[in-house]
Formats: sequence, C-alpha cells, structure tokens
Amino acid sequence: MKAVAKSTLRAGKAPVAVFFNDITPGRSESLLRFRLIHFWEAKNIAKGGAFLGLELLLIDQQGTVMQGFISPTRAQTYRRHLIAGALYALQNFFATKSKQIYRVADPSLTISFSNDSVLSPLDVDGDSGTGSFPADRFRFHSHGDFEANVGLRGDLYDVVGHLRLVNGQALVTRPLLEEADITSMGHILVHLQIKDEPVMKLYLWDAAAREFFKKFTASEDTPTVLMVTTVNPKQLGGNLALSSMSSSRVFLDKEIQPTIDYFSWFSANPELAERVNADAVTKIETMTIGQIYGYIKREDAKEASFYCVATIDDVVRDHAWYYIACSGCQTKATKGPSSLMCAKCGKSNVSGVAKYLAKISVYDNNDQAQFVLLGDAGTELTGKPAGVLVDSYFEANQDIGGGQHMPAPQVLIDTIGQTYKFKLKVSDLNLTGKIQALTVTKVVSADALPPLPNSSEFPVIVEDEAPLPSAAVSDASVSNAVDGTGGTSDKDEAQVVKRTKLE
Repeated sequence: MKAVAKSTLRAGKAPVAVFFNDITPGRSESLLRFRLIHFWEAKNIAKGGAFLGLELLLIDQQGTVMQGFISPTRAQTYRRHLIAGALYALQNFFATKSKQIYRVADPSLTISFSNDSVLSPLDVDGDSGTGSFPADRFRFHSHGDFEANVGLRGDLYDVVGHLRLVNGQALVTRPLLEEADITSMGHILVHLQIKDEPVMKLYLWDAAAREFFKKFTASEDTPTVLMVTTVNPKQLGGNLALSSMSSSRVFLDKEIQPTIDYFSWFSANPELAERVNADAVTKIETMTIGQIYGYIKREDAKEASFYCVATIDDVVRDHAWYYIACSGCQTKATKGPSSLMCAKCGKSNVSGVAKYLAKISVYDNNDQAQFVLLGDAGTELTGKPAGVLVDSYFEANQDIGGGQHMPAPQVLIDTIGQTYKFKLKVSDLNLTGKIQALTVTKVVSADALPPLPNSSEFPVIVEDEAPLPSAAVSDASVSNAVDGTGGTSDKDEAQVVKRTKLE
C-alpha cells in the first residue's frame, strides 16, 4: 500500500481531497485542507511531565473542527513548521478513535500523522484562499451546563463572561499582578460571571496564567471581559470552579468576535457591574500551607481567612493549651488581688471560663507549620469544651496547688496523626512578622490530604512507546524524502495509532 502511495506522488497524480466529515477510521491517502487553530504539548504529569506528543485543533472549509495528533517521534520534524492560524494541506494520515476524556472537538475521530504523512503550506490563491476557511469555532457552556458536567471528565467547553475579581482584587481600581507571584503560586484565580448567572471561580494555570498576565498587564484600559477555551468544571468546597487545561487559550475584551459581542452587551448593561458587590463574591479559598505563607509575604496582603487541609503532627507540650477568659466577652481575664478582672469589660470582678489556646504542629504534602487552636475551634477538634476538661482535671487532682496549669489532655493528644480541614485567620500579627503561627478559628471536618496530581487530571494521550520513523514535511508542493529507516510493515502502521485508554 505504501509503495503505491509513494509512486502516486512521484507520478504527480492529484490525490482526492476530502472534508473532515468524509473521513472514516483507518489509513487514508486522501488530501485534507485545513486551518491550524491551535497546537499544544501533551505531557504525562504522573511521569514528571514526560512529553507525549503534539495535540492539534484543526478546522476545514465546512467549519468542522477536529483534533489532530503528532507522536513524540515525529513532533520535532513538524513543530518548526506549525503556525497557529496558518493553512495547510496534509496527505496520508491515519484516522483513529478519539479519546473519551477531555475532548476539545465534536467528531469521534482524531487525525494522526503517520510515517508517510506529507504536510505542506496551502496555496492561498483561488478557491482554497484564506477567506474560505473559518478562523475558529467555539463551544460555549453556561453556568448550569458546567455545573451539570462537574467531575465527568468529558468534553471541554469554552466560557466567556465579565470579570468580578482578579486574584481577590476588585476591578474598581486596576488589579496589581506580579509575575513573580504568579510563578511561585503557579496560577491566577479570577471570579467570572456569565451575564446574570452566578459568579464562579476560574483557575488559570501555567501557560493560560502567563497568557492572561501578559495580555492583562499590556492592556491600556482595565480589561473586563474574559474568554477561556476548553475549561474543566470541578467542585471545590461545594462550589463550581473551572480550571484551564493545557489546550486552553485566553482572550480579553475586543480581541475576537465572541469577546467583542460580550463586551458590547456588557457595555449596554452597566448596571450589571453594580448588581453584586464584588467583595461579596469572594469565598474562602482552600490553600496549602506553602500558599498561605506565600500570600503573607505579598506586599498587598491583608487580613484574610483560608481553609487548609493538614495533618496534626504533635501537640506543643511546653505551651499552655488553654487560657482563662472573661465569661462575658471571652477575652483573656487577668488576675487581680482577690478576683479576676477584664480590661475590655472594665470590670474588676468577673467569672472566668477556660478556653482553648492550644498550639499544634501540622503538615501537608509539602510544608510544616504551627497552628493555634483558639476558643471553640478546640472544642470542634476534641469534642470536649476546655472548661469541662479543666474542671474535671482539678476535681480529680485536688492536691495540686493554685496557679498550676493542667497538662495537655489525652483527647487532644489523640488527634495526633489525624487529618482535618481547618479554617485559618491570617492576622495583622502574621502580616507584620510578629508571629508565625496561624490561628485556627474553626475545625471544619475530618478530611484527607489532597492527592498529588495524576495523569487523569490532564488531557494527555499516551502513545505506544515503540520507536517509529519520522515523517516528511513539504515546504512547497514537492514532498521531501521520509526520514528514518524507510517503510514499515502493516503491523508497524497499526502501532502508530495505538493509544492507551486513560481510566
């Protein structure tokens, strides 16, 4: 079959041109004409970001969008010839069944480049001119659509809306973005609203974060409209959150037609920007220990609350685990000549009650820290109010002299090794560097440390690892000789398109 294909090329016979909708599974010697919308690297995160090949997004003259794939053994040959937005002709390819997760196009087939594929720039003259090829095609979802597809790992759809917050900053004044912060954090978080639908979080990672930063900071006016392609809907903290993928692209304001249309609608409805207080849409973020301390180091950091999942490593024993509070206002009471006094209440004779002030050592996947259990947070952790524990201890140990403190109770010691979701407060004392320990204001629930990222979270394709010959790229209408070892058997050709199914 390959010998016939090559002799046909040498004889100068014109191959049959087909549209994407005409493609059937298997090997084809037909000619495809298309615009390359976008291309990106597929990587296996579970194997240290191992390169798996190039993913392509293609569109033909009929406006049909298909995915393409170039294996890692051929990627170097083609990469330098790929330009997003350019027109190409491709002869000889293999149509394979598309992956079932994280698809970015509707058709069930993917165009895989084979060892005798020939790619050439498309002549823009005549009927095949640039104007006859659509520039792009998008698939938009609403808030309800995304919510219905949370966790399904199915097709990836696009979103366009107006910005509410950028890294927690309202757009009343231009949000300040620092490239160093984005590099250290690895993402940008925006709050996005689609017309009058509920506000949702959108996490921009890696290339998408860098693209957003570049365009946002370069814009003369503060951008208000954002469009991100191929986002993955998830549920974080019980709320809908979208996450960019390696295939995602970022557009702002009047950059392309969908953002132009939305910008016009938004400009015609200025009351929408005032309908919801931007500060009110800020929900408490779940962050790692490292991310919280990274936030504290920021110049624009202010007092805030965060959720953090961590495991208790130890209870600090040389630190009093409780304090005596005023029963009225709960602030620390001081010992007077004959009674307890409260400076806040201004009273010289108040009733005292024991409250938690326990310091614990904790860790997550990457970092360690000290948390301070304050007030009712300790009760939520142990199930026992501090006052009950203290009273029981001194009732059982009446021979202990006055002024002595009770050692850490067993119910607190028993929490060592357990993982919980804590609500933490970053106070002014943290921001000024006076104290390092973070205050726990609530123990939300028993939890588990989040797992490390795995390949199922990313849109990757795993190809057969057998070494294969490179393909040919034509800089004009005449094909170059195939690199590598030459022809392959039918068995080898089948290996080209073998894909491992991701669970």
